Amino acid sequence: MRFPFNERKAAQAAAYLLARNNGRLNYMKLIKLLYLADRKALLEHGKPITGDRMVSMPKGPVLSGILTLINWGQRREEPCIWLEYISPPRQYDVELADLNPKFDRLSERERRILDQVFERYGRIDKWSLVEITHELPEWRDPRGSSIPIDPADILRAEGFSEEAIRRVAHEAEQAVFMAKLEDLDLELE
Repeated sequence: MRFPFNERKAAQAAAYLLARNNGRLNYMKLIKLLYLADRKALLEHGKPITGDRMVSMPKGPVLSGILTLINWGQRREEPCIWLEYISPPRQYDVELADLNPKFDRLSERERRILDQVFERYGRIDKWSLVEITHELPEWRDPRGSSIPIDPADILRAEGFSEEAIRRVAHEAEQAVFMAKLEDLDLELE
């Protein structure tokens, strides 16, 4: 099961969490909070906030596209939406690149989920978050590598019926198709 990754929405979700923490966070902690928010959105509404690909890594589950954006930022001369919102890491911390970021891509429901995740996990240190995410049923020890996490496995582990999982998968397929059409429209303009 795949969802369309929305870099602007991912950057706004990260900026939203950074704004809740005085504009700065350890990037491993930020990735964990974003993962937990995407997981919560998937369970409550059938789709994650960012749509990023979930993977198991040695320090727990992460969102792989966001990890790449943090680690590598802008490549070549392509514009990088992420860097409009989030600074490159300095001593393992990231900061708001814009002190007044827009959150226009985040719905009220998504902001509420981000608030709830921050309230529950925002004051927990990064190593405790690693331990917490190691306890999630979808995490598998990748033995130094990474293993994709199928969102269907999260739904299954949390007691969703196969029919409900098929419905979520169908909606995800439609969202990916629509995102591809939008990208094609942009290329044709």
